[in-house]
Amino acid sequence: MKLTKTLGFASALALVAGLAQADSTVRFWYHFDNADNPMDALIAAFEEANPGIKIEADNVPWNSYYDQLYTAIIGGNAPDAAMVKAFAQPRLVEMGALAPIDDELAGWDGRDQLLDNLLELAKGPDGKQYYLPVQYVVLYLYYRPDMFEELGLAVPTTCEEFRDAAKALTRDTDGDGQIDVYGFGLRGAKGGHDHWASFTLGREGVSLTEGLTSDAGVAGTQFVADLFQTDEAFPPSAPNDGFQEIIGGFKAGKTAMTIHHIGSANGMVEALGDKVSAAPVPECGGGRWTAFGDESTAILANAEDKEAAWKWISFLSSAGNNTMFNAATGQLPVVKADSESWSLHPQRFVKATVDSLPFAQMLPNSSATADFVNTVWPTSMQRVLTGDITAAEMNAEIETLFAN
Repeated sequence: MKLTKTLGFASALALVAGLAQADSTVRFWYHFDNADNPMDALIAAFEEANPGIKIEADNVPWNSYYDQLYTAIIGGNAPDAAMVKAFAQPRLVEMGALAPIDDELAGWDGRDQLLDNLLELAKGPDGKQYYLPVQYVVLYLYYRPDMFEELGLAVPTTCEEFRDAAKALTRDTDGDGQIDVYGFGLRGAKGGHDHWASFTLGREGVSLTEGLTSDAGVAGTQFVADLFQTDEAFPPSAPNDGFQEIIGGFKAGKTAMTIHHIGSANGMVEALGDKVSAAPVPECGGGRWTAFGDESTAILANAEDKEAAWKWISFLSSAGNNTMFNAATGQLPVVKADSESWSLHPQRFVKATVDSLPFAQMLPNSSATADFVNTVWPTSMQRVLTGDITAAEMNAEIETLFAN
């Protein structure tokens, strides 16, 4: 009788556990600015396919997203899963706030459907996988195919070809003796570090943390300086030009090339139609480097039902669902099939993005990065372009920043 009671109690516990598992709630945090928010439709589709799992999704304002997330983690009230960016990963791992998903990925059919290199880019600082990519952008080269065709130029694939093309495209087109089209629109003000990096950090042995003061590192910065000072292939305003100036100049036909991501594509097409196209940035000094902009999802360590949380985040990174998710953000899907069928941007810009993924990189997860982006790079780049300091002095300043 005692055994029967014990078995009955065990069965009851199992039943209760089964009921709890069948009625799981996954609390999910995300940030969408788009008023046309597809989250309700995604949740409805997921819950229909996964009866017994409920999703409670909170759209947290971006300006306070990480403040709220860190506070919730410290207070023991973190969501079960959340959207996350790469820069936050070292701190979240240090806090013990994330659950690794290596085992889940190993058994997931969707793993091989993700675009190449995304999981590697999202890997944690300890080598474990905590992030599951959900959307991305990559910077590439915008160019004017009509101008290239007019001059018989091929799209540049190396720095040498790029310089030749930029010089040829810099010209006086109306015969008044003044240059009115420049080869390249350089973003010399804050935010332009990605332009400089594409000409510098792809070089063999060069990164922000090593090799900057080597001959190869200095050659990258000198290449940018020479295009402005010697070739006059950038507009005179380049040292102070920001995002609005480079995009506006390209749309107005004042520049023949610039660098940005797919977020500008629809506006470019609206202004220029088929007179704008895109290609990966050129190879410089033995390699290529372009900037990767990320967004992933993660399971928080405190999640009560990590299996349910995994089902939800993997659902968002699966074919079809990922398209719906990214329709609200204007970024690109991470699934190969969704990328191939993506229609919210012209396919030539999607192709340039996907072709750039194998060499896309992120800036170091270091406190020095913020100073590099906000002050050190724009100040030193402007001083190089105006001749106040040399390329070697600029690179030494950046090297010292990251060394300290």
